[in-house]
Amino acid sequence: MLSHSRNPELIVVDVGVIAKAPVRFLVSGMGDALATWFEADATFNSDSDNEVGGKPTRAAHILAKLCFDILMKHALPAKLAVEKERVIPAVDLIIEANILLSGLGFESGGLAAAHAIHNGLTVLEETHNYLHGEKVAVGTVTQLFLESKDKSIINQVLTFCNQLRLPMSLGDLGLAALSPSRLMEVAEAACRAEESIHNEPFDVTPKMVSDALLAADVYLREFRAQQQSTSFSPKPV
Repeated sequence: MLSHSRNPELIVVDVGVIAKAPVRFLVSGMGDALATWFEADATFNSDSDNEVGGKPTRAAHILAKLCFDILMKHALPAKLAVEKERVIPAVDLIIEANILLSGLGFESGGLAAAHAIHNGLTVLEETHNYLHGEKVAVGTVTQLFLESKDKSIINQVLTFCNQLRLPMSLGDLGLAALSPSRLMEVAEAACRAEESIHNEPFDVTPKMVSDALLAADVYLREFRAQQQSTSFSPKPV
């Protein structure tokens, strides 16, 4: 990650430009922001360092949760509006969540497994046509299985991703038939010494990551069968 010695003096966000851009970019931003709460919470619970080298603040912890709450309530209306190049209050709220709350949440709150798993997935050339936030969404779902989160939380996140057509598993990235050796490449890359996966409140091994990726794939197939939902099938960028 690129770090600068000082913060920017000004950030200008043109909502009209965002509303006219391909909706996939906004949705990918939501996939990235989705990780904010779960990673900040893991970092907070493990008392690990945040992304600026200090301890997570309670303010950042609360902002990360606010980011999640806004996504859960306003993501779908914002997506539908931007598909028609319209700006409604939900679009403003999602932009705030994607840029401000997620930014403050990850820097001052910390990263954990979701972004490390994203980084692990990038070792596979097949994932290079997917956007950052799309791979982070897969990392977030995998983090939930890694942490053995309650089924209600997992289903809430899967429902969110399904509504937005965000990928959720290896299968959604076209990797359902990934060989065990290549899967372990992903898991080992996610567990490199410098990766944020070690901010989880327990020790994480590559085997645990590969098992969580496979578990998410199996669970998602069952979830989709029950929901009668469709799989993720983006066009390459």
